[in-house]
Amino acid sequence: MPIEIRELVIKATVAQSDGNGQGGSNNGNNADAKEADVNLIVEKVLAILKEKAER
Repeated sequence: MPIEIRELVIKATVAQSDGNGQGGSNNGNNADAKEADVNLIVEKVLAILKEKAER
């Protein structure tokens, strides 16, 4: 018997740098990479939800 998921809960934790200047340029690039990853995941989830809604 198939299982239907009626609710999807996504939790995320965002950490802010302490601003002490250590790894400043890497933090910017790392944050951009993380944001790109999050955007990709969100797009995939929305595509799956749209596909499910069209059925």
